Amino acid sequence: MDRNDEAERLGAQLRALKERSGLSYDALARRAGISRSSLHRYCAASSVAQDYGVVHRIATSCGATSAELRQLHRLWALADAERERQVSQEVAAPSDVVSEQTDAGSAEAPADGEAASVKLPIQDLALAPGSRKPRTRQGRRPLNRRTVALTVAAAVAVLGTVGAMSLVSAPDEQAGPADSRILSSPVCSPVVSMGQHDECVREVQKLLERHGAVIGVDGDFGPQTLRRVTAFQVITGLPPNGVVTAATKTALYESKARMDTWSPEKARQRIREVFDATPDDAVAIADCQSFLDPLHILPNTNGSRNWGLFQISDTRLRELGGTPLKALDPEWNIQAAKRLWSRHRDFRDWPHCERALRAKASAAPTAGSEKN
Repeated sequence: MDRNDEAERLGAQLRALKERSGLSYDALARRAGISRSSLHRYCAASSVAQDYGVVHRIATSCGATSAELRQLHRLWALADAERERQVSQEVAAPSDVVSEQTDAGSAEAPADGEAASVKLPIQDLALAPGSRKPRTRQGRRPLNRRTVALTVAAAVAVLGTVGAMSLVSAPDEQAGPADSRILSSPVCSPVVSMGQHDECVREVQKLLERHGAVIGVDGDFGPQTLRRVTAFQVITGLPPNGVVTAATKTALYESKARMDTWSPEKARQRIREVFDATPDDAVAIADCQSFLDPLHILPNTNGSRNWGLFQISDTRLRELGGTPLKALDPEWNIQAAKRLWSRHRDFRDWPHCERALRAKASAAPTAGSEKN
């Protein structure tokens, strides 16, 4: 495989973080939940992690700042895109060689056939009983094998030239207009990701809005754009890595997928209907978790993510038999949250927001404590 310069930059950043942390490879690997050999490969840039969550865990274990995490996310996206490009080239290369060999074999076949057809002179062929030996006209010498071979070779060369000319001219005649899409133009980098602020990000936001997403179009690739890109990838069946690579660019222009979802008012109403025993608390939990946004996605420091209205974690999703796509369905998300609540009839699965609820309840004055 060719050298991946983007992987070199990513590896250099990881090495710098490791050295700053003072952790050994063994200690850092244990904290990040990966093998020592994998960590060494990522730091040495001999391979690229297939999931950004691995890079995120390594960085947070080293105490990376928010700015460093954003930079790492971008470096990983570029390195991963380059790795996929190199892999696709390696897969395509053997088929090209086979095609060339096949073409060469088919081109040589007629010459062998011609040689076989003139290998024996006509005079040496056995004559059938009663037949007469063929005569040749005086003054004309029969064609020898060299003449026949040269004639055939010249004919093949002429036909090949005509065929090549037709093949070369065909694309010009059938070529369509050049791709005018902004994200496919040289103006935009191969990967659009977190931290960018330019017209390419603005184009991504416009396309997401066209698909029905509620998003501000300001050209700034911040947390909101990251969440919407990730949600779009989930809905269209792409790897939900939150970076706009070639596949995501194509889907943004060509996919018919829609991102329309419930409004906060509709989500609030449905939560009250499902959580009929504790409607106010349930709405407060969902509002605390996602601002009542059904497409809200939040990454955790360990590389996992929380999904949808009630921010159901990857671990809980597996327990409930769900998927990120299901979790972004507000009805499924509310029903899943109700199942979690029903285990103990409380909101212990959302400890941060539950503590906020308890603090709010304790701060509220009771009827007996009010002064007359």
